[in-house]
Amino acid sequence: MVTDAHKVAQPLEVRHFIGGEFVDSLDGKTFDSLTPIDNSVVAHVAEGSAADADRAVAAAKGAFDRWSTMSPAARKKILHAVADGLEARLEEIAAWETRDMGKPLADSRTKDVPRAAYNFRFFADYADLAGLHAYDKPWEGSFGYELREPIGVAAAISPWNFPLMLLTWKVAPALAFGCTVVAKPAEQSPVTASLLAEVCRDAGMPDGVFNVVQGFGPDAAGEALTRNPDVAAVTFTGESATGKAIMGAAAGTLKKLSFELGGKSPAVVCADADLDAAVDGALLGVFLNQGEVCLAGTRIIVQRPVYDEFCARMVDRLAQWKVGNPFDDGVRVGPLVSQEHLDKVLGYIELAEEEGAKRLIGGSRLTDGDLALGNYLEPTIFADTHNGMRVCREEIFGPVATVMPFDEIDDAITMANDSPYGLAGMVWTQNLNTAHRLARSIKTGNVWVNCFFVRDLRLPFGGYKESGVGREGGEYSYEFFTESKAVVMKLS
Repeated sequence: MVTDAHKVAQPLEVRHFIGGEFVDSLDGKTFDSLTPIDNSVVAHVAEGSAADADRAVAAAKGAFDRWSTMSPAARKKILHAVADGLEARLEEIAAWETRDMGKPLADSRTKDVPRAAYNFRFFADYADLAGLHAYDKPWEGSFGYELREPIGVAAAISPWNFPLMLLTWKVAPALAFGCTVVAKPAEQSPVTASLLAEVCRDAGMPDGVFNVVQGFGPDAAGEALTRNPDVAAVTFTGESATGKAIMGAAAGTLKKLSFELGGKSPAVVCADADLDAAVDGALLGVFLNQGEVCLAGTRIIVQRPVYDEFCARMVDRLAQWKVGNPFDDGVRVGPLVSQEHLDKVLGYIELAEEEGAKRLIGGSRLTDGDLALGNYLEPTIFADTHNGMRVCREEIFGPVATVMPFDEIDDAITMANDSPYGLAGMVWTQNLNTAHRLARSIKTGNVWVNCFFVRDLRLPFGGYKESGVGREGGEYSYEFFTESKAVVMKLS
């Protein structure tokens, strides 16, 4: 037991990182960052204004020529040093990731920070090896080829659910392909972006190449980044409504946009599935990271012959998941990120019962001992649901699963696609034909068959419908963070 490990002797002072220096806000404003573990203050954070965002963009613009004209191999050396720095400070960074947003320390330590380091290694290597296209037309006496040039200053606006991992998913390719970056982390989880800035500085990254502006979005630093004419591209992960607002703000300067937005992903369980694997996968797909996952397979669609058995097995296994202080050994579900978010999720649980869903397990706030100080919620499963319910249509973003039956595969396809979202989907079956049919028919940007959250960074990542705009990963990030130029030469 390490229940008090989340506590700090005194709150950390978190400032902006602009032009290679940690600086206060121009107006001196700050805000308090609370840990969801017990809602105590763990950091005093600079609150960025439009003026702070603008000076960060100016620093990034000033560093662009130097960074963009470095060879990919030279940038690669620095980015690998960043990865080394993240790994060297793994325990410190993992503790702050957990302290900031409540995820189990075991996940921060074994998944989030290692993956952040890998993001830098992958894109550093990819940029060094990326090729270009050439088109020869000797019968016309011409030869054409493609050039790729870094687009300029990129704004990376990241969410609070995977603060470091999703920030590096944006920052690493932008830097690898020669852009300079202004990052704006979520106000609920500001610390690890600041620690990343320290690591970049210590790795020898030139001043101004990577900048961090802390603070809020609307009418503040975040919105200013989306409107600044010197920002060439915005990559954003967050709510669909926020994505729409950013799109409107960015329209005046015709920026490139890449959005990964909300989700209400289906997990289709066929009667021939390995039920043990499907139950474990479905539980992970909903309750990983307290259910605060945009990809979460919260709509579990189960074929009727195994519906009752599947629900019973889910309940039995979920009852074994330990909820508590995320610094404690064996905890699989920590607190929700804020009291406000906890209240929102509790509201959806009440709504589900009003709509006639059958609660199988969970649904109550945990208030035993020190848990009363934090934002703890029992993981919850509702059965006998349908897509007409709001809890099956709206993104809850918490540890709440809905289960609904289906008869034929065509029914499952219709039910899976009956959603305004299209970010991810899961399929559980041992029939190869069924697997291919469902993977092709479910209208989402990502489909996992007999697994969940397995990522190959070469593959495209993004969503259909209200789940996003564009794709990132591998060549897709290469395309987003660069401009293509066609060169045609006349040959005699």
